[in-house]
Amino acid sequence: MRPWLLITLLIGSMPGYTQVDTSRLKSIYDRCLDFSEDKKDSIRYYAAFIEEEAVKLKFNKGHVLSCRLKGIYEEMMSNYESAIHFYLESLDAARKLNSIEYEISALSDLAILYSNIKEPQQAKTFYQQAARLSAYKGDIYNVVSTYNNLAVIFMQLKQFDSARVLLDEALRIGKPYEHTVDITSTYNNLGSLNFKEKKYDEALPFFRSNLYTHTLNNNVGDLWIDLLNLADLFTEKKQFDSAAWYAERTMDLARKLGSKSKEADSHAMLAKLSEYKEDYYSAYDHLKSWYELDTAIVNGDTHQTIAELQERFNAKEREAANKLLKEQVEKEMLKARSITLLAVAFGIIGALTAIAFITKRNANRRLQATNQLILQQNDKLAELNYEKNSLISIVSHDLNTPFATIQVWGDLMMHESERLSAEQQRALSKIIQASNYGEGLISRILDVEKKDIGNHKLRIENFDLTILTEDVIDNFKVMADKKEIRLHAELPEKELYILSDKHLVSRICENLLSNAIKYTPRGKNVWVSVNEEQDAISIKVRDEGVGIEKEEMPHLFSKYSMISSQPTDGENSNGLGLSIVKRIVEEINGKISCESEPGKGSLFTVILRK
Repeated sequence: MRPWLLITLLIGSMPGYTQVDTSRLKSIYDRCLDFSEDKKDSIRYYAAFIEEEAVKLKFNKGHVLSCRLKGIYEEMMSNYESAIHFYLESLDAARKLNSIEYEISALSDLAILYSNIKEPQQAKTFYQQAARLSAYKGDIYNVVSTYNNLAVIFMQLKQFDSARVLLDEALRIGKPYEHTVDITSTYNNLGSLNFKEKKYDEALPFFRSNLYTHTLNNNVGDLWIDLLNLADLFTEKKQFDSAAWYAERTMDLARKLGSKSKEADSHAMLAKLSEYKEDYYSAYDHLKSWYELDTAIVNGDTHQTIAELQERFNAKEREAANKLLKEQVEKEMLKARSITLLAVAFGIIGALTAIAFITKRNANRRLQATNQLILQQNDKLAELNYEKNSLISIVSHDLNTPFATIQVWGDLMMHESERLSAEQQRALSKIIQASNYGEGLISRILDVEKKDIGNHKLRIENFDLTILTEDVIDNFKVMADKKEIRLHAELPEKELYILSDKHLVSRICENLLSNAIKYTPRGKNVWVSVNEEQDAISIKVRDEGVGIEKEEMPHLFSKYSMISSQPTDGENSNGLGLSIVKRIVEEINGKISCESEPGKGSLFTVILRK
């Protein structure tokens, strides 16, 4: 059906169309959200229609609705810069209206888009904002949807335990409302999670259930996902006939929808299937088609433009915050004038009040300057982290492809190696060996990012921190005695329970105590203390060691940071210990800090919520 004919049908189906009101505009918007990619031209038409009619009706939510529909259209067209522009504009308009519902929608749209263009960290940020708002609002549908989407991001980041916790919670919340809340996304994500953990038989019922549901509903977009999941699953199970049937249907649906991203993923699936079947010619053809489509969708210029759009939006928010701050300062100045007038009337009492006010204002200015410096440092750290993630993304995406291509051709030639001379066979073997080495080198580089906590699965339990600390200190007495170092424990006399991961808290204490002993000279002292502080608990490790130079403190928790301080008895140090401690502390929602002076020792403080 042509787009104009669809528009005519939709308008014709609305009684009283000539008398458009705000409820009619909202109804049009709601219907557009259900349109699939083959109806994207209709979405563009109604976005403009809602914008125009909202101005006539003075409907203040019209701009929010129109901008979101425009963003959806641009995303379907793979125009990601324009899509982000409209989503950010929709988010800004929703916040001005103080509309939590539309703010959640805009945040979710941005998160989904960033996920599609291989920016999971940015997507995670938006999803977390949406999750907080959904929980605050108490909207079951939005809570379930946001938990599902955030779980997908955790899966992309290989944080499977966190993903499973979110999906189980989404299923628990949504199952009682199954007749009104669509939980097929939860089933799909649970299937994907089991698939990633190679639990194929456990994943299969989830995928088949969704295929049945979406076939009945004739939901083409979701049906494509179901078919792709089943094709991948049967490929891993080496049931190639079933895998081929599902994979070919995904390609047909992708072309029907006119979606380049779906077509690229279908090629990737067919390439994987061909490789498993040892049909290397077909694997290469599909791999080449996938790379051309995937590279065309997201390139470096696109990421740069998107980053600039995000920065402009952030600058706009900062400008609004500065404007509000200026108004507050003006109010304070007005208040100061009033106090001055009262001071003249009341003499000495007024003079003392004015002096107190001036002192407070100067303190506020110093505090404001300090806060501004902290914000600038945080922005710089965020920028460096973004550059690191971008580099890792480029390495994993772009460098793996040529190595995969070399391996495909090498394997193909190896199957016909009897036609080659002995010297040519040795050369071919060297080529394949070099390719495998290169791919392994890339994998090892990427593994550094995942090595911090290893394969430990988060296990929350209620345990006595005092007993755990005593056990850790006992384990290190032999190491301390060898260096004639005296260990001092300052622990509470009562039981002190904390709800956390006992294994990870133990690792934190062990790393800090081990470091303290390594960097403390013979005959000195090391103290370990545990204290209760309102709703948190502090663990402190203090030593009389060599200390740390002031200029090296900012790099203390960085990976491989080889600072000038060295162990006092020739002990080994690879520079990873404190970076792992910091990663573990953040994993269990804690904070770590250090105070140190060269020649006088160091104090490490860990704050954990109960």
